[in-house]
Amino acid sequence: VQLQAYGGGLVQPGWSLRLSCVASGTFVSINVMAWYRQAPGKQRELVAAFRSGGSADFADSVKARFTISRDSTKDTVDLQMNSLKPGDTAVYYCYAFVTVVAGPASRHYEFWGHGTLVTVSS
Repeated sequence: VQLQAYGGGLVQPGWSLRLSCVASGTFVSINVMAWYRQAPGKQRELVAAFRSGGSADFADSVKARFTISRDSTKDTVDLQMNSLKPGDTAVYYCYAFVTVVAGPASRHYEFWGHGTLVTVSS
């Protein structure tokens, strides 16, 4: 399974940016698609996750500013980031928890995309 992320860049504080991630490859289902980020000198943290049942989780720092959406027909997940702050500057990573084998001997794996840099600066 490959995850390809798009949409990073340099924006000013208060601006918006949209990240997209496309999953490709052979798998049975995608159970979770999410975005993580890692700022310089900090640990990687969850930004937002979209679960197959339709629920979503957000980091407290981005609630009310970021939304996550999933198109299961295209195996994509988008992160809409509004009212960006300098503290949102980080490398953003797409993540997927995937079922690659179904049934009694089911197999599930985690996959990561290459990061995309988001810089919020005036």
